[in-house]
Amino acid sequence: RESISTPRYSPPPSFERWRNNAPTTHRKVMNKPVCLADLEELFTRSLDKNAQDYFSTGANQQQTLRDNVKAFGRYRLRPRMLRDVSIVNMKTTIMGEEVDFPVGAAPTGFQRLAHSEGEVATAKAAASMGTCMILSLFATSSIEEVAQASGSGLRWFQLYVCKDKDLTASLIRRAEQAGYKALVVTVDTPVVGRKLAALRNTFYLPAHLRLSNFSIDTVQSSVEASQSDSGIVKYTEALKDSNITWDTITWVKSITRLPVIVKGVLTAEDALLAVQYGVDGIMVSNHGGRQLDGVLASIDALGEVVEAVKGRVEVYLDGGVREGTDVLKALALGAKAVFIGRPVIWGLAYQGRAGVEEVFKILKEEFKLAMALSGCANISDINATLLAHRYQQHFPKL
Repeated sequence: RESISTPRYSPPPSFERWRNNAPTTHRKVMNKPVCLADLEELFTRSLDKNAQDYFSTGANQQQTLRDNVKAFGRYRLRPRMLRDVSIVNMKTTIMGEEVDFPVGAAPTGFQRLAHSEGEVATAKAAASMGTCMILSLFATSSIEEVAQASGSGLRWFQLYVCKDKDLTASLIRRAEQAGYKALVVTVDTPVVGRKLAALRNTFYLPAHLRLSNFSIDTVQSSVEASQSDSGIVKYTEALKDSNITWDTITWVKSITRLPVIVKGVLTAEDALLAVQYGVDGIMVSNHGGRQLDGVLASIDALGEVVEAVKGRVEVYLDGGVREGTDVLKALALGAKAVFIGRPVIWGLAYQGRAGVEEVFKILKEEFKLAMALSGCANISDINATLLAHRYQQHFPKL
């Protein structure tokens, strides 16, 4: 019996070339992504290994990277019936600023690896969709470039506290002058996590790209890569202060008029200290599984942080969000909003600004549907009674 086989195709370097040359049957399926998983598949076909490794991999055996996504499946929804959901309102506020729906762009560095416009495209997409973008300190577009691109769009600035305190202060001043509305201080990276792909392949920033918020032209011009580690790890470790403490947060607050959000809190103990030291918000995050492998998934850590702060500060979630139901579950557990990192990169690689807008549109429509099918017409209708844990089976008391 003769077997039928399909010719093998080697993925070309750009998505457009791949799509134009793909078999007709496959093109019908993938011409229009309908979920974030579709965009992830297209991402794997459009970028080289250097870029894919940087964006996709996690620390060590990547337990936390995988669990960030899987953990959402451990929470089951308890929808309510016979409620008027003819109009579903997804608007909410974060740090006093209105957004059209509670999904923003998390800080992700080196976005021009994924698309020539990088962070500028992401900023335009977030502004057009009425949501927030957090600009990474390690961006390939400058604080000022992104501010100009986003116009009146809501933008926050991610800050690593540098060994050079004058440099840190100057970055804060630039963010203030450029209209950023909050500082997101990443606290889970006193040293850089161990990523096996980076050790094996020595990630590099291509010569035509640079870290735009610093005075260096390229990572390579400042740090020489070696066989034992990647150049970017050496550079970031040389730049960042590993001696930051809660007193450092006090210092940051003393030199800025912006709200200060700490990103990377996973425990009730640190959440209580964050409140004690006067932060304005907490982002529950494990750095996308890129730092300490084996820590709690972000969604699993969210509940204890929310319980600890008791509404005194806003709490956000970063990590593992892939569907609209994930957004609903995070809000039911007490998050004010969620932020997405890798899906933004998938959208960039797919179609630049339009691709990032597509990511937001997919999540927005999925979230709207999840709200309606759960009996929630407004964000204020979302609460913990919507959830049951798959294994713990903690049902609310009537």
